[in-house]
Amino acid sequence: MIQRRRILQALAPVPAMLMGGRAFAQSTPIRILVGAPAGGSTDTLARTLSIEMGRLLGRTVIVENRPGAGGNIAADAVAKAAPDGNTLLMSFTSHAINASLYPSLPFDPVKDFTPLTCMATSPSVLVAHPSLPAKDVRELIALAKAKPGKLNFAIGAVGSSLHLAGDAFKMQSGAYIVNIPYRGTAPALQDVLAGQVDLMFAAVGNAQAQIRAGKLKALGVTSAKRLPAFPDVPAIAEVLPGYESSAWFGLFGPGQMNPELSKRLSDAARQAIVTPDVKKRLELEGAVPVGNSPDEFARFVQAEIPRWAKVVKFAGAKPE
Repeated sequence: MIQRRRILQALAPVPAMLMGGRAFAQSTPIRILVGAPAGGSTDTLARTLSIEMGRLLGRTVIVENRPGAGGNIAADAVAKAAPDGNTLLMSFTSHAINASLYPSLPFDPVKDFTPLTCMATSPSVLVAHPSLPAKDVRELIALAKAKPGKLNFAIGAVGSSLHLAGDAFKMQSGAYIVNIPYRGTAPALQDVLAGQVDLMFAAVGNAQAQIRAGKLKALGVTSAKRLPAFPDVPAIAEVLPGYESSAWFGLFGPGQMNPELSKRLSDAARQAIVTPDVKKRLELEGAVPVGNSPDEFARFVQAEIPRWAKVVKFAGAKPE
């Protein structure tokens, strides 16, 4: 009887852990790994989400930055973590881009992760120095075709969603515009403002103040439709049907997570996304809240990988 009681006592916590209920390491902080430096959009959104998720779960949720290799360092750590809900990943568009940008990865971007929800999407805007003699996308394409190789794009990071937004634009329009790579978005934007470079795809949050001040000219937005923030700026899709290129930010767990545990985390994240504090932060970053289901997010990621693979192949892009 004593031995049987010991066995039952040893097994008692197991069902609760598997169900993802109150037993899952309440005293252990949940870590959200971010594959980008502190202060950027991915980091800012992860920290905003962590506060609300922690409140909803009754847990401490911390953000840990592990930048490098286009987000692959953080992703690899999460892919290899135990699927106990204590280690999560706030990733971004590069999660899909890297599948074709890098010759090989130490993880499978689909099989080694459990999608929880897409937090938000962030359309970008095609901006130019005011001196550029084109007032819209149609005139830009005509100018680029009339003077192939004379215009240039500032690229903040090779392989980023903003870089490939430009190459997708060139792929669809047939325009030849030269890429000028920079080490970071800030210096790239500064050179466009100074007139040293003609064009750039920029995050709305980074460019809207300069656009409103007349220091940059907005030619088009990369969302499927016009943005409320810039109702007079056409969507590029109005000239190039089907063109769309938005950065996205999504929450993942390691692969093979228990479905009830992943649902609990997903539900908390999705509830957090619609709270006033998180919605306000998304608005400041020029992002649009999503908060889709795990299944919807999984299908989205699976569709993003081949979509970006076509652009990477066209661009001949290589990791830095």
